[in-house]
Amino acid sequence: MNLQQLRIVRETARRQFNLTAVSTALFTSQSGVSKHLRDLEEELGVTLFERRGKRLLGLTEPGELVLGSVERILAELDNMRQAAQQFVHSDSGSLRIATTHTQARYALPAVLKQFQQKFPKVRLALHQCGPDEIAELLKAGEVDVGIATEGLLANQRHFACFPYYRWHHSVVVPEAHPLARLPQVSLADIAAYPVITYHEGYTGRNNIDEAFRTAGIQLDIAMSALDADVIKTYVELDLGIGIMASMAFDERRDQGLRLLDCRQLFPTNTTYLGVRRGSFLRGYVYDFLSLCSPGLTREAADEAIFGVEEAEPV
Repeated sequence: MNLQQLRIVRETARRQFNLTAVSTALFTSQSGVSKHLRDLEEELGVTLFERRGKRLLGLTEPGELVLGSVERILAELDNMRQAAQQFVHSDSGSLRIATTHTQARYALPAVLKQFQQKFPKVRLALHQCGPDEIAELLKAGEVDVGIATEGLLANQRHFACFPYYRWHHSVVVPEAHPLARLPQVSLADIAAYPVITYHEGYTGRNNIDEAFRTAGIQLDIAMSALDADVIKTYVELDLGIGIMASMAFDERRDQGLRLLDCRQLFPTNTTYLGVRRGSFLRGYVYDFLSLCSPGLTREAADEAIFGVEEAEPV
């Protein structure tokens, strides 16, 4: 039994059992209408319509009972659709985002300011955590959007992922450090000093390790941290040089430090937006996604979230 069969039963009664009119109203063939009705009768084990040859004359007694049920089912379906539309198009509610410290501190503020100006009634909740926890929160439905460089693509069976932005690692040193005087820094130059960088699995750390491994150079990791602010703090204390995300450096705030452009040394990183596959999103969540990724349309997002092109409305 399917919704198309129920729609055909209702429309047949409305169109005075004229199958040509039914097929025209439902944009299908007359033979398809007849087959749907026969299939439904066979499944239910009763005859729904009085017939004379191929013509329908009216409803049988079981048909009258079934029509009543069909009307109630389709009416409830309309109610569900209206409730869903109210949910989707509401401009109030909450937007729950799980992301890392780096994204929350450096990438998201401008976007969230734009978002709150557009949707002042929406409450924002930021969960700062590691990539694995981001994936778990998103998988459990405890957040609406996950934002991370690692962790989301590995769970594409559960998530629809959209590129947010691309970025590079750079080296941060005290202003008087010898590396600050070099016209260009190499991996070997970096490896000559103790390094402070991210914990494994955070903020592109795998790409850092891979660059040195590919070059056959041993890196001395003196300290690892969860975020760039901690890395910069210990670089200021001259406990090592830092390798961190370039967008986490602010010349006005990080006085006394120098950021050395090393984009030629490390692979490009991509931070992704993730939402659960099959999840119905409020309209303002689509707006948030498009603020982060301006080329992302609602249609493209839905195709990725639901895995297929939008189906015929029911």
